[in-house]
Amino acid sequence: MLAVFGVQLAFIGSYIGAFHHPSPHRIAIAVVYPGPADQVVARLNGLSGAPLQAHAVPDEATARRQIDRREVYGALILSGTVAADRLLVAGAAGASVAQALTQVVGAVEQAQSHDLTTEDVKPARIGDARGLTAFYLALGWVVGGYLVAIAVSTSKGARPTNRHRALIRLSALLIYAILSGIAGSLIARSAFGALSGDAAQLWWFGALLVFASGAVTMALQAVFGFIGVGLTVLLFVVLGNPSAGGAYPAPLLPTFWRVIGPWLPPGAGTEAIRGIAYFGGAGARPAALLLGTYAVFGIGVTLVASIVQEPRPVRLADLRTKLSPAR
Repeated sequence: MLAVFGVQLAFIGSYIGAFHHPSPHRIAIAVVYPGPADQVVARLNGLSGAPLQAHAVPDEATARRQIDRREVYGALILSGTVAADRLLVAGAAGASVAQALTQVVGAVEQAQSHDLTTEDVKPARIGDARGLTAFYLALGWVVGGYLVAIAVSTSKGARPTNRHRALIRLSALLIYAILSGIAGSLIARSAFGALSGDAAQLWWFGALLVFASGAVTMALQAVFGFIGVGLTVLLFVVLGNPSAGGAYPAPLLPTFWRVIGPWLPPGAGTEAIRGIAYFGGAGARPAALLLGTYAVFGIGVTLVASIVQEPRPVRLADLRTKLSPAR
């Protein structure tokens, strides 16, 4: 009960801490200016609270390429005259970030008595309200991964008692992950039309996300027993979900959640799915490498723990010693 109480308080503290006061922090933005842009960039980077991280690019085409590659969240196209300036945003990368960019840049432009028009060059699909589908899909895959690992462990105990049982559990997890990746992709793409992008890339990434989450859960259970379930919830739910960049992507989160988010499966999954769906797969490869590391760690620890815990065969000499009458 004390352990559950601690996890409960951590859950409350983590979610409220992450979401109670979202504010922009060093949102990457490209700046196009028809002249020396150093002063413009310095003024944007010097705003109170450091909401922007601006850098100059030579033209609008370069700025759009950086948006496509997810190097920046938007671009400010300055006319250098009394004509209206333009702000390019990517709503598919997170509606709240696009809104924050519009507010921050709009205030700067208003202070300069400039008009500003905003263009969403990467809008989310109609079925993907505020670009949250990637987050919920990633969350569903992660939850499925650790729940199936817990479900498999209920038959013979949290710890696999030998290597054979560990291999059976990992094999079952692999089959489940493949089916889960295909099913999740079909639901998001075909049933609701909420996502686009490469279907095959989406389902294999989903399978990897499910397997990595489940393998880590099995590893924690193999080492810590039932306590490993609590550690999984702490890692994936208490810390992973609020830092995943769902409602509030990383530039709007406090420092702690902004730093840990990309290193946990929910955050890596959310950003990779957005990249697959809207940005030609940008960001999917680093996330896949991270999840592959989780998967290898989970497999290795599970097998080693099962070998260590495997009962040793009783030798005949030891049996005779135990059965011989005491003298």
